[in-house]
Amino acid sequence: MLKKKRWQIVLLLFLAGIVNYLDRSALSVAAPLVTKDLGLTPGDLGLIFSSFFVGYAMFNFIGGWASDKLGGKRVFTLAMGVWSTFCAMTAAATGFVSLLVIRVFFGVGEGPLSSTMNKVVNNWFPHREAASAVGYANCGTPLGGAIAGPIVGLLAVAFGWKVAFVAIGALGFLWLSFWVKLATETPREHPTISAEELREIEEDHADPTAGLPSQPLGFYLKQPVVLATGLAFFGYNYILFFFLTWFPSYLTMAQRLSIKDMSIATVLPWILGFCGLAAGGAVSDAVFRRTGRALFARKLVLTVCLSIAAVSVAVAGLVTTVGSALALMSAAVFFLYLTGSTYWAILQDTVRGENIGGVGGFIHMIANCAGIIGPAVTGYIVQYTGAFTSAFVLAGGIAILGVLGVLVFVRPIAAAATHAVIPAVH
Repeated sequence: MLKKKRWQIVLLLFLAGIVNYLDRSALSVAAPLVTKDLGLTPGDLGLIFSSFFVGYAMFNFIGGWASDKLGGKRVFTLAMGVWSTFCAMTAAATGFVSLLVIRVFFGVGEGPLSSTMNKVVNNWFPHREAASAVGYANCGTPLGGAIAGPIVGLLAVAFGWKVAFVAIGALGFLWLSFWVKLATETPREHPTISAEELREIEEDHADPTAGLPSQPLGFYLKQPVVLATGLAFFGYNYILFFFLTWFPSYLTMAQRLSIKDMSIATVLPWILGFCGLAAGGAVSDAVFRRTGRALFARKLVLTVCLSIAAVSVAVAGLVTTVGSALALMSAAVFFLYLTGSTYWAILQDTVRGENIGGVGGFIHMIANCAGIIGPAVTGYIVQYTGAFTSAFVLAGGIAILGVLGVLVFVRPIAAAATHAVIPAVH
């Protein structure tokens, strides 16, 4: 499969996802050491976790829009360079304010990742493989989260947390050396792609939204399907970022694990998340092929799996043992990541290709407002209640609201002028 150029592109995107979540997860893993060195309270730490998402959410939209205008390869190149630089600069933080500023700019760099990745996949893959390709490309992110615990935790214990951040920041520049050389904006621009593969891509690359006239970006930003998908994505991210930012601290603060034990314990949920994300797109595409109903396939996977994840994370806040909490959070992350490619696949099935980057960036911006709100809210819940229980239950409840939005509002977009419906997407 890797002999085909489009799957080599997916491999590069997969590796970028590993680097992305390794870098993003690092502060959560090193938080006990950073908190001690810089004199931070739980409230301070929550604000610092949230500060990343201020820059991140803003550049979800800006990065997606830029990928439509400038191309996915160019935007991805710049994004990787910026986030790797500021990841390494975390080592220069001297207190609350400097760390907060560094995290905002780190978020700016990471912001374009998912919408730009979706744009690249949209350019490179036939429609029948789109959801699978998005799933495979994105499943590097939970793997990056899985290895962050052992790598960052052990580096920080052995050499100090500052060395750990510089080391992982350097990985991004190593990835860039391959990306710049091997990737192109479109298959037709690739110098060594075979005529057979190019034909495979272009014969099944018809826009599934071709029944709609060309529309400005603003038209899509008001559509119920786009807003409901953004709401569900918000619920997805609320759970994900609660797990990413606060679950390691929950294990050390509430369950009294050491940093070493915590680093190992967090591997299992991320590994299951990797499996879920790898399988989710394939399951969605399989239902699509069997039924011929693309939107039905995406909704089925999203609503069932996000509901299970929501219940699992809420119940995890009510148990008292490490094993039970870890098992429930592992289940939550697995089912959460089963939905990971469906948000993007819904857009590919309902939004014209010329707008996919901008609309993808918009729903990703909505989704990542969960990162601005959630970690700060959790920090204050922990600081003022002395427990994590309410934070777990809140995360599950918000995800259920997202499920309800999808059930009610996700349907094909009707053309404003003709009232035509996107063909073959039911």
